[in-house]
Amino acid sequence: MAAYRPEPDRDSRPWWERVARREFAVQECGTCGRLRFPPRAFCPECRTEVWRWREAAPEGTVESWIVSHQPFVPGARDPYLVVMVRLAAVPGCLVYGNWRGERDPVYGERVRVSYTEVRDGLTLVDWMPETSGSLQDGENPPAS
Repeated sequence: MAAYRPEPDRDSRPWWERVARREFAVQECGTCGRLRFPPRAFCPECRTEVWRWREAAPEGTVESWIVSHQPFVPGARDPYLVVMVRLAAVPGCLVYGNWRGERDPVYGERVRVSYTEVRDGLTLVDWMPETSGSLQDGENPPAS
C-alpha cells in the first residue's frame, strides 16, 4: 500500500516548494492587500487574480485538534494528533499539521512551526508548543 502524499496543484505547488526550503508564506492580494491561505487563484475579497507571496511568521495559536485512531499512512504511529492553528500574522487563516509536542495541546496556546521531511523531497508543516525544544526532521515526540 502506497503512503498518502499531498498532491500539489496549480495553486498550491509554489507553497509546497517554499515549505521544502523551510519558508513559510501566505498569498497577498496585489489589489486589496488581503492575506490568504490556502493558496488560490482569486482573492476572496475583491476577486482579482493579482497576488504575490508574502513571508509570514510561522507561529500561531491552537484553535482545535483531533486524535486519529485510523492509520491513514502506513508506518504512522497510532493514534496521532492533528492540530488546527490560527496564524498570528493572518488571524483569518487556519493551517493544519501533526502535533509535535510531548503532551496534548491546549486551546489557545502559542505554537510554532516544525518542518518534517518525510521522503522524496516532501516536507510537511507540523506544529509544536512555542516553549518546547526543537525536534529534528522526522523525529517523533515520545508517546504519552
